[in-house]
Amino acid sequence: MTAEVAAVKDNQLAEEPQNTNSNADAGEDVVVVVERDAVIEKPANEETEEKTENRGEASAAPDVTKSASFKEESSLGSDLKEYERKALSELRQKVEEVILNNKIFDNEVDKKKVEETGKPPVKEEEQKEVDKAAEESKEEKIGNEGSEEKAVEVKTDEAAPPPKEENYAEGAKPIEENPDPELAVPIVVDENISLWGVPLLPSKGAEGIDVVLLKFLRAREFKVNDAFEMLRNTLRWRKENKIDSILEEELGGDLSQVAYMDGMDREGHPVCYNIYGVFENEELYQKTFGTEEKRQEFLRWRFQLMEKGIKNLDFKPGGVSSLLQITDLKNSPGPSKKELRVATKQAVGLLQDNYPEFVARNIFINVPFWYYAFNALLSPFLTQRTKSKFLFARPAKVTETLLKYIPAEQVPVNYGGLKRENDSDFSIEDGPVSDFFIKGGSKETIEVPQPEVGTTLVWDLTVSGWEVNYKEEFVPTDEGSYTIIVQKEKKMNANDEPVRNSFKNNEPGKIVITIDNSAFKKKRVMYRHKIKSSSS
Repeated sequence: MTAEVAAVKDNQLAEEPQNTNSNADAGEDVVVVVERDAVIEKPANEETEEKTENRGEASAAPDVTKSASFKEESSLGSDLKEYERKALSELRQKVEEVILNNKIFDNEVDKKKVEETGKPPVKEEEQKEVDKAAEESKEEKIGNEGSEEKAVEVKTDEAAPPPKEENYAEGAKPIEENPDPELAVPIVVDENISLWGVPLLPSKGAEGIDVVLLKFLRAREFKVNDAFEMLRNTLRWRKENKIDSILEEELGGDLSQVAYMDGMDREGHPVCYNIYGVFENEELYQKTFGTEEKRQEFLRWRFQLMEKGIKNLDFKPGGVSSLLQITDLKNSPGPSKKELRVATKQAVGLLQDNYPEFVARNIFINVPFWYYAFNALLSPFLTQRTKSKFLFARPAKVTETLLKYIPAEQVPVNYGGLKRENDSDFSIEDGPVSDFFIKGGSKETIEVPQPEVGTTLVWDLTVSGWEVNYKEEFVPTDEGSYTIIVQKEKKMNANDEPVRNSFKNNEPGKIVITIDNSAFKKKRVMYRHKIKSSSS
């Protein structure tokens, strides 16, 4: 999306009856793509059978194709199709022209009004001031007519011309027919207008200009005029709401667990987690959505979080310029909370309009059954491009789904990964996690040498879905020494978090971890380890 969030336009859904004849199989734990009837992946920019005409524009483009999954397009010029390159060139020219003519913030409605009336636009506040001054002048004139002061004689042999009617806004000056060039006020052109840190004047040659413009073009299916107006509206919105300075504000003191940035996916996209279950807390809910003022503060905090995520992006051609959104619906309040629906709708609309193509994929996890019915009603209101970025996962498939897109060392432990907050033992620099599959009804061991005396071996391990027997031992190199039981055998349940353990040796040996999978289904084992010397 364009910037998408969890429950889009829920207020529309709540007003419509639930579809009780949903085709979704409620008994299956599967990852569901929104476009259920599309089962074959196709390129996102492949032509469909239906095409729309973009009259008046030279660079009309085919509709975005229905696709079972979204594939992020390249921003490299060499990878663009001919019509995409042509549209990009046209948009660059339009942006260059309006910036150099100081018209980037011009209001098209005001321009039309000037053409119709021949008068400069007047703001509502200014018009009130003009009306007030006129009323005071009228009252003063009536008072002067009733005074007993002598009238000044006026020569009547030559009729005075009637005063010329002027309809200028307060502070506006009439344009002289023949202005003196030496007295003309020069137009100040701001050539430093930028968006997300990228200068927008194409002739400046900023490296990220094409990446930014392509976001608006793709959001409007490469219709140049539509993309240009979207860009212009975004700049106005940011200026009016002072978005460029939003990172300096202190917002959302109580909302740190509602949404946050944490880690990267396998392609380098920053990952944003949205946790709706925290709003089960009625006190937090009322503190966040209780009044219109609080809802506006929530929206501003959400835009600030988006800006924080964008700071981690690379707008160079070929760089990572979008986010991965994870929306956790576990214990979500659901559609009954009107205030949450309203705030969500506002957030979705503003994020879509002002942050185009900033979400590479939106994964919904711990999806309750009721959400599928609402999604079926919601689907017609979303573009195919937006729907192609959606994935849904039931609770039993959360870890499996996340691991397809995010490496285990970047998936939080509460979702079945190995990432812990403020971890002093492991970091990204320690390298990737090792993994293998253990067949059903079989037993596997992991052996980690610990040859140096006085060192501490630290390890992490998890098994997808667990339901296995697990034990840890230290086996000395000297056959005459006794084996030490580090963790006696125990049954690991499905909801158990990953194991973190350590052992300091007094003699050379090895740690042996045994995993017994008595189930019929194969299991994925993920682990990592490192040796810490006594000095560390």
